[in-house]
Amino acid sequence: MNLAYEYDIHLPSHSDPSKKYPAIFTLHGKGSNEQNMRGLVAPLADEFIIVNIRGDLRLGAGYQYYELKGLGNPIRESFDRAVRQLEAFIHYATEKYPIDAAGRYLLGFSQGAILSMTLALTMGEQLKGIVALNGYVPAFVKTEYALQSIDQVSVFISHGEFDSVFPVQIGKDNAAYFQQRTPNFAFKIYPTDHGVSEENQRDFVSWLQADARR
Repeated sequence: MNLAYEYDIHLPSHSDPSKKYPAIFTLHGKGSNEQNMRGLVAPLADEFIIVNIRGDLRLGAGYQYYELKGLGNPIRESFDRAVRQLEAFIHYATEKYPIDAAGRYLLGFSQGAILSMTLALTMGEQLKGIVALNGYVPAFVKTEYALQSIDQVSVFISHGEFDSVFPVQIGKDNAAYFQQRTPNFAFKIYPTDHGVSEENQRDFVSWLQADARR
């Protein structure tokens, strides 16, 4: 397979080669890279396989997964391509590493959150759950994509109360949209700008630990 993405992977220390493990695939924000997500999921590294995926498109000193016409307005062709490639990568990694296909999670920030929510809707129960931090779902995804049932998919969404990139109402709209589609749902607002606070991190870490045991 000709891989679209660079990535780094961390297997639990003292992992049993005869066992498979739940996995978290992380997706960074626009202009960042896969290293930026490491700290967020570090507390989970002994329980999950962690796969940090780098966007394949250069943007300044960092990377992105798709290009934009403007803020909040993805170039459709670029976005569609990213969704296809990421889904293919998730399947590739599941075959290559000891990943439990029934325990796959996505965790994304900003552009990564946008893609995490989109992939939940397109992959459905192929995913166990997602954590989406400060993102939104493009309107064309809701109206033009072939959406799958997510009533068995766990969803944690958070947003910054003072987010200057995506106003907090967008987070509330995300919550209303997903709450109608899955009972396994959590939504929290934190007193932050466009970022992830320590409290936010503690909450999604606890949520992932509990959900993986569910």
